[in-house]
Amino acid sequence: MDVLQRRVILEDMVQYKLFLVQPDGTNSQQQTEEHLTHLVEEILAKVAPLLIQYIWQHQSFNLKYHPEKGGVPAHIGGSTQFGDNVEDEWFIVYLLQQITEAFPDLAARVEDNDGEFLLIEAADYLPKWLNPDTSENRVFFFRGELHILPCPSKSSPVGVSKDVVPNVAQALALLSTHPEACQASPKICSALRKRLEGYPEKIKSGLHRAHCFIPAGIAVVLAQRPDLVAPAVSAFYLRDPVDLQACRSFKTFPPDTRVLTSVTFTRCLYAQLQQQQFTPDRKSGFTLPPRSHPKYKAHELGMKLAHGFEILCSKCRLPSSEPDAPISCNPQWKGFMDSLKRNGYFRGELEGSARYKELTRSAENFFKQSVVSKSSASSPGEEALQLLHSCNPFNLEELKKQESQLPQEDSDSWLDITAQDLERMLQERSGGRADVGSQNSSSTKQKQHVGGTERRKETEGGKEEEGGGYSLVAVSQGMKSFLNAMSSHEGAELPWTSSTQPFSFDPDSMSSALDRLLGSKEEELDSDDLDDDDDDDDDDDDDDEGEEEEEEKEEKSSDHAQMNGTETLDGLRRYMDQMDQELMSTNIGQSFNLTNYNKAGLDNGSPRPSATDSLPTHRELEETEEEIQPLDVDLNLVTNLLESLSCQAGLAGPASNLLQSLGIHLPPNSDPS
Repeated sequence: MDVLQRRVILEDMVQYKLFLVQPDGTNSQQQTEEHLTHLVEEILAKVAPLLIQYIWQHQSFNLKYHPEKGGVPAHIGGSTQFGDNVEDEWFIVYLLQQITEAFPDLAARVEDNDGEFLLIEAADYLPKWLNPDTSENRVFFFRGELHILPCPSKSSPVGVSKDVVPNVAQALALLSTHPEACQASPKICSALRKRLEGYPEKIKSGLHRAHCFIPAGIAVVLAQRPDLVAPAVSAFYLRDPVDLQACRSFKTFPPDTRVLTSVTFTRCLYAQLQQQQFTPDRKSGFTLPPRSHPKYKAHELGMKLAHGFEILCSKCRLPSSEPDAPISCNPQWKGFMDSLKRNGYFRGELEGSARYKELTRSAENFFKQSVVSKSSASSPGEEALQLLHSCNPFNLEELKKQESQLPQEDSDSWLDITAQDLERMLQERSGGRADVGSQNSSSTKQKQHVGGTERRKETEGGKEEEGGGYSLVAVSQGMKSFLNAMSSHEGAELPWTSSTQPFSFDPDSMSSALDRLLGSKEEELDSDDLDDDDDDDDDDDDDDEGEEEEEEKEEKSSDHAQMNGTETLDGLRRYMDQMDQELMSTNIGQSFNLTNYNKAGLDNGSPRPSATDSLPTHRELEETEEEIQPLDVDLNLVTNLLESLSCQAGLAGPASNLLQSLGIHLPPNSDPS
């Protein structure tokens, strides 16, 4: 589908849709709407135990009915702006997975402004034909598993051609009739499962409890609505000079009523509040103790949080004195409560008990935010003011007595990440695939270049390299694999190792490729500058269908290809010989390490020459009739890479980025010189 025709999704927003896999075509639009609306209540009641305890960064998970429009069948769905906390987006992915598992007649789609971000997570294992242009309406959650509509092949005719964009109805029909063929490969599912690992326990582990000195009114509001901490932090984090004007007097939350209380943040919200430097206005009434004070952090956090709440409430009008209609008057409330009871939300608590009332109050708050229509929803500031005016007058002395009973606050050591922690996180993110490739390439290199490798391992740094768990041989082999890998106009592709992709070899394709390039002569190329125009031997099974036609064309043009290949090779040889002769009179050759072929001296036990001694003298050049000794490509490559890494001084640069992408990890330079 053309990019211009796609509906643009706002940045930091995720959209999700739930479709009926087998819609009843005999139902009228009204019946379909009633059925899907009832499903919304069932779904929200099913996931309510997870959603009630969750603190969202900006917007919560929400579902509502959407009628058929623009070829998209009637469905239920919503959108959530997750802001800086990307964990909100992945929590929604987990919810969709659980919903499709609990409701097998539903299939879910989810995307953000990056498109199919689920495929981005498993990009290393996607088939070659699957890209942003061919993935439209192909990726679904169905029965708790990821499904991707396949492309037809010789082994299986099921699927949709990669040149065709299926509509949602066609995709659902294929998903319903061939669910096994549409299921994603185990590697793709494993990559996605790894990203979702830890849920639902991660909900609690992602929270951070901290002690804060805040005005008593804020403490009362947060006791009933802990989720209001998110909009307050965002208001402070995104403040402007106009917002701070309301914080000069603090009419809503006077600072002289401050008490010490425990506030629950998400880690993202806590980091946003903690890392910002802010000095309060002198007229505000907030004064901070010295930094050496044991409660300085609690005072600073409370001051920032109070500014956020004051900014929120300053943008809202005072609530009306008329009390709101009780939530029991809402016609959807009774059905929602019945669904909660069927799903075991109250955990066997007796009706009327303190725990039962607490769970009911949490369910009411969730119902107001997620179930009722958006038109009747209030802003966070209005909700805070409503809670502040509806609750009983707080007892300041009673709140101060509770300070001694506060739970212990959590450590914020997770904010500090060392270089070793970052390296470990990057390695875990890569999945260890590249490390295996480095080991394999190292062993292969050792087998192919025994003589030169063993000589280098006998140097002073050889033992340190092996002891450090890395090998410079892997650097050389990794670079060669990268240069020999297939690339296209879309960019360079990193080489795959045998541990991640099955090895396949087609002798006929390989032979024809060599014939087209070199002609009939069995010769070798002396330069890496000759580009290989052949990319047929790297294609998937789909490209095998055109091999017969290509072979017929090759037979007709074999004579012409042989002549062109021979002429190209001879011309390249003459060009390189002439260039070498011209460079011999300069000092350029002294900057390279040469290969020494004086095997007689080595066999006699003479000391091994160094890289400098291997340079030919004037007398040796005359005796060999000015024969040019070949370069030690591996040694020059490694030397230049290490020099480039040293010049980066531990920062990001071309050498470290390239080695990192190849899965080669070198330790920092410990040589001060």
